[in-house]
Amino acid sequence: MNPHFEISLAGSESSFACAADDTILRAGLRQGLGLAYECNTGACGSCKFDLLEGEVFDLYPEASGLRAKEREKGKRLACQCVPKADCRIKIRTGDLYRSMVRPARFRARLISYRALTPDMGLFSFKSACPAEFAAGQYAMLTPAAGAMTRAYSMSNTENAEGVWEFIIRAVPGGAVSPLFGGLPEGHEVEIDGPFGVAYFRPQIDRPVVGIAGGSGLAPVLSIMHAAGMDESFTRDLHVFYGGRGPADIPDIPGLLGDAAAKVSCHPAVSMPELAQQQGWQGDVGFVHEFLPEKLKQPLADFEYYMAGPPAMIEAVVRMLVVEHKVAMEQIHFDRFF
Repeated sequence: MNPHFEISLAGSESSFACAADDTILRAGLRQGLGLAYECNTGACGSCKFDLLEGEVFDLYPEASGLRAKEREKGKRLACQCVPKADCRIKIRTGDLYRSMVRPARFRARLISYRALTPDMGLFSFKSACPAEFAAGQYAMLTPAAGAMTRAYSMSNTENAEGVWEFIIRAVPGGAVSPLFGGLPEGHEVEIDGPFGVAYFRPQIDRPVVGIAGGSGLAPVLSIMHAAGMDESFTRDLHVFYGGRGPADIPDIPGLLGDAAAKVSCHPAVSMPELAQQQGWQGDVGFVHEFLPEKLKQPLADFEYYMAGPPAMIEAVVRMLVVEHKVAMEQIHFDRFF
């Protein structure tokens, strides 16, 4: 039987049980607590905490989410620490981080694969349990026993059939993504989720803009599916997607299916030489630069959901907030590095 340890929160009466093979962060989220986090992979630093009592094992001591001075002061990352004893910790909390669907660990088998671009594909897995998550969330995937775990966003929407769809890009030199390319149908993976705070908020009465690059298309597709198929949501929907060259642009309307009729798609490529070589007739430049031209209202009138390379996210946020006075509350993204 897997042992459990008690984790208590300083300054609060809250405590929770954490299995010896679970991280402090995920165990707390599973039990309905709002522990601060974003990436779940040790990169963003949102889940840093102080260990006041007890002992933990650090799965990733070199994680970039902590600066050297923070490590010297004993800071740790809840997403990378498993308990070795009962612990008392000090960590930031908030209702924003409380999961609408409590994350769980389960097995799922690969049922199909479809190439979308030369280095990106759509993987569909099926679990015995329903696929419950909010549009825009992600899960942690472990492709095989002993393999590293990575975060990937779902590109579909929740369903009773237990189908989980992920867009995975093969990263040169990556430790995990190349493994997916060799999986045969029927192969089982572990899924742990859902996680993420950049989920679709249909109650907000603003037109929606999704901005993505690379496999960041997945959560944007999920949000557009959810909004496009919701008859009560009548605001405009826009997808801005950027790639280096034409070969990097997938068939976004085809991926949207029935929701495509309600979504305006604005692809762009960033490398003029590739655009010229491959006969690209569309926009050339960084995709966010086309927002003022394509959107006919002030940019502050929209709700934004973004996913993609960190440099893209930083550039988009800077443009929206500094140049167009968009409130940060209208911009949603989970930081990945």
